Amino acid sequence: MLEEIREQPAALERTLRASLQPARQLARALAARKPKHVVLVARGTSDNAAQFGRYLIEITTGIPAALAAPSVTTLYRSRLDWRDALVVAISQSGESTDTNIVLEQARKAGAVTVGITNESSSTLAGLAQHVFPVRAQRERSVAATKTYTSQLMALYVLARTLGATIPTDDLARLPDWTQAALSLESEIRARAERYRFMERAAVVGRGLNYANAFEFALKLMETCYVVAERFSGADFLHGPIALVEPGFPLFVFAPAGVTWNGARRLLETLDSLRADVLLITDLSNAPAAKHSNALVIPRKLTRASLRPADLFSPIPYVVPAQLFTASLAACKGRDPDRPRTLTKVTRTL
Repeated sequence: MLEEIREQPAALERTLRASLQPARQLARALAARKPKHVVLVARGTSDNAAQFGRYLIEITTGIPAALAAPSVTTLYRSRLDWRDALVVAISQSGESTDTNIVLEQARKAGAVTVGITNESSSTLAGLAQHVFPVRAQRERSVAATKTYTSQLMALYVLARTLGATIPTDDLARLPDWTQAALSLESEIRARAERYRFMERAAVVGRGLNYANAFEFALKLMETCYVVAERFSGADFLHGPIALVEPGFPLFVFAPAGVTWNGARRLLETLDSLRADVLLITDLSNAPAAKHSNALVIPRKLTRASLRPADLFSPIPYVVPAQLFTASLAACKGRDPDRPRTLTKVTRTL
């Protein structure tokens, strides 16, 4: 897992290069018929990537986006009207049965279909009209890391194809910003030790980093066997905050930008309750970087000139979370590469 976390800068660079030509082909296909809505279908870690894609596409293009409920098609056998839709299937292996069934039915019912996968010869790649290849190379650890961030990179390119103003120069900088996040590895390994006996926790993120809250919690559950709940910072105040008592572990993604004011108010409340809060932030958010328990990526990743300012924070921000879970698994004597009961490819209907 650690080796594959460290491989992410190169995987991101390869994925960006490989996605540009499919993006041009998709742009030509959509020139006469722009989709009225986008539906993303996935499972597991790929579903967390889809959650990011939903926010990214709506925020940057104005096209309504949603996550598919595969059971509607696979179990209830409902026939949906997919005309005027772009359906995007995301799968590391390309062999998720229910994801592929939804993609196949959507294509038959009039959707334009896109596949995002790490396996160019997979079933998904054969079903989709347009394939955005993930170039993470083989992922050996059961816990997905480099495929998740590479899927996010492909989704940036997809959003740009749909009309988003996303500077390609900044996309090209994401590998370097990810490398900067990797520089925190030693600090994170030392910090993880204090959480050796943690059995439950909550992870909070909002907006473009909401998906990272899901992904961080998933990694804590599957590699460390910690019961980890994930919340929007807004939703957390609507009830789950009752969980908090002195010493309760909370992990908070805290970029600068429009989500910071809400996160700051939440942090003030959590500090008053004496929760054990660990922040993930960067140098562009000076107040968060000064927090007594912050992991600070040594770069300024958010800028007032960007719309939104936190546009490029999600990929670098998830890296400290990945490093933390790998380190905590080691502290707990767990093997994050082979979690009990799990296999690399899961097929469900």
